[in-house]
Amino acid sequence: MSQRSDATARVADAVPEFAAAFAFEEFNAMQREALPALLETDENVVASAPTASGKTALAELAICKTLREGGTALFIAPMRALTNEKEAEWDRFEELGYSVYVVTGERDLDPRRAERADILVMTPEKTDSATRKHESARYGFITDVDCCVIDEVHLLDSEKRGSVLEVTVSRLRRLCDPRIVALSATMPNVEDVAEWLDAPPESTFAFGDEYRPVDLETGVKTYSHGENSFADKYRRLYRTLDLAKPHISEEGQSLVFVSSRQDTVRAAEKARDETTEWEIEMGSRGDYDFHTAAKEVENETLRNSVVDGVAFHHAGLSRNDKDLVEQWFKEGKIQLLFSTSTLAWGVNLPARCVVIRDTKYHDPLEGEVDISPLDVLQMLGRAGRPGYDDVGYGWVVCDADEADKYRTLLREGKEIESTLAGDIETHLNAEVAMGTIQGLDDVMSWVETTFYYVRAQSKPDQYDFENLRERVRGTVESLVESGFVETDDDLAVEATTLGRLASNYYLRLDTAERFREVCERDRLTGDDVLEAVAAAGEFASVSARQSETEAIDRALDGAGVETDLENGNRKVLAILHAATEGRTPSELRSDAWIIRQNALRLVAALREFAAAFAGPRAANLVRRVEARVEHGVPRDAVGLTAIEGVGAGRAESLADAGFASPSELVDAGAEKLTNAGLSRSVAERVVDAAGDLPRISVGWGQFPDSIPTGENEMCELIVRNVGGGARVGVRVTVNGTEMTETATYLRDSETVPAPVFGADEDELRFVVEATFPELPLAPVRDDRTVRVE
Repeated sequence: MSQRSDATARVADAVPEFAAAFAFEEFNAMQREALPALLETDENVVASAPTASGKTALAELAICKTLREGGTALFIAPMRALTNEKEAEWDRFEELGYSVYVVTGERDLDPRRAERADILVMTPEKTDSATRKHESARYGFITDVDCCVIDEVHLLDSEKRGSVLEVTVSRLRRLCDPRIVALSATMPNVEDVAEWLDAPPESTFAFGDEYRPVDLETGVKTYSHGENSFADKYRRLYRTLDLAKPHISEEGQSLVFVSSRQDTVRAAEKARDETTEWEIEMGSRGDYDFHTAAKEVENETLRNSVVDGVAFHHAGLSRNDKDLVEQWFKEGKIQLLFSTSTLAWGVNLPARCVVIRDTKYHDPLEGEVDISPLDVLQMLGRAGRPGYDDVGYGWVVCDADEADKYRTLLREGKEIESTLAGDIETHLNAEVAMGTIQGLDDVMSWVETTFYYVRAQSKPDQYDFENLRERVRGTVESLVESGFVETDDDLAVEATTLGRLASNYYLRLDTAERFREVCERDRLTGDDVLEAVAAAGEFASVSARQSETEAIDRALDGAGVETDLENGNRKVLAILHAATEGRTPSELRSDAWIIRQNALRLVAALREFAAAFAGPRAANLVRRVEARVEHGVPRDAVGLTAIEGVGAGRAESLADAGFASPSELVDAGAEKLTNAGLSRSVAERVVDAAGDLPRISVGWGQFPDSIPTGENEMCELIVRNVGGGARVGVRVTVNGTEMTETATYLRDSETVPAPVFGADEDELRFVVEATFPELPLAPVRDDRTVRVE
């Protein structure tokens, strides 16, 4: 690994044209050592360094070199909250004339901005999505990346997200081969990451604890575990306050990490009550200016506590409140701060004492889980204030049964492992669906691009390296047997429709199989849709608490639903049914938002499965269910949510006024809409937007009123659209039996054959139905009866 001599210390000398982009004037020793590799070579770089040692500047140096050469830089941040943070922080680049764009959800993506951006900021999951869809016009920008900075590359070790980062970086390298700059906290096996990313020894840095700006002392403290988890939180809180108090009494500050946003608030409230009893001067109640400034805080609980030197910080606070808390903590006005783990990965807010009060947290999708070892080390790394403290103190508070586990972690650190093996079937399917893997020989070539392969070589026994090839081949055979992949005699492999849909929507393979099965039923209902989504493997780890049982039963009984689903899946079903009515029971609200967001992704996927395996009618049914879950509106209002600018409240108001479809709004005109409570300007916008949606009518032409028995006549119908173009499925039935079904993008009109046969019936009832697989509009139906004489 590299041991370079000091480079220039002054920012203005190293990157004069970007000096204004840095918040300091001189690089520290660690930054100077890495600077030549970053600025003077095009080699890939891997650098591990202690938390708070200044790694962000290494990322910024790599970005500066890319911008100087006219390239595009991609910064992969470990979580969504940090992408927004970088957008605000890198206003400095915007002021120098470079554009920074955070790529978020599918619906919010602005492809033109992304294409023009000089710096893209994305999470691993969003980068995964973009690279999978790189051939589409929306995501083509991803192949123009010249430099990819991976922040906190030790995320590779994360059980939930590590494999996504691993395959995404490997895929990005195959697509456009950008320069890779990977940064991480201290990790023992940095050489493995360097080997994976082809970073040469002279561009691989393992900065040890001597580069920490403040020495760190860590330890584990236990508490007396009881039967009541709620009471246990307070036992841990009192243990925490005992650890923090000596440092606060010596004019130090303490940062306490807890498991949830709600817990930051509760812990801060309780701590504020306790600290007022301490014989320690805390807060700034005597500071008139600070007292006045505290009135700017929007959150009432936070506003009341900051003047007593106690505060909380989490991603749900407004930007204003977060900025004020961060500013006042840096200024020492806040002595005790409670936060979620987001703060450990983001803003550099060191404290003399850091305490991890909660080593477990409740995940709405996973139940109770341990915080990862990486999070533990990241949090404790925030201990010690450069320029103020000689030593930082970090404590883990845990049950006695787990004390040895954490002592070992603090003593030995954590090697970074690959988690790809647990998801390899899903990721292999995605690579086949994208065409990366086109034959069995390509499979091993792909595996050899992964961190998994490097670790398997380093630890052949642990990873069973000897049998790796056979295991991977077995995985491909399993995909073929399950119908995700098909192969031929020449050993070529290709994704089936099932495989492509599973890849496009990031589905677990068992969920994709379930969705196909549901869509192949003779008749699909709205209840079937919600049950299929609630039963998905993505929700397998959701837990139903005892206190939620009654609310779950109430929601399902109120919807008239009987189900065989149990526990967490039953809870998900209750939340979805409640969401369609816009009334989530208060007992379920803490998990409802994240469950509903994940469910909407799954319903959107199920809609595509319905279109592929059942046709436009089924897809339209799913789309209307999707709109009800999203907006919480009754059936009679769901079609109105298709209008741009019409949300739940407005849709219900219009439905209550007797409007059932966008076309009825167009016919009524803006003046009549004002009677439904809309202002004139809003009514005009709604009518204009409604006019952009399709408006279907059926022309029967020379269709006969009667036909003699035994004769037949070939007729044609014309399905017309006088509104905006849309995908439309047209189905013709006679006495309930389907005669024709077509799917088309309908701009103006479509001619549909409709043969009339003089069958052994008294009359023939022809029904033409137009459905919208991509819009939550109700089907349009028209009918005509022909007498048989």
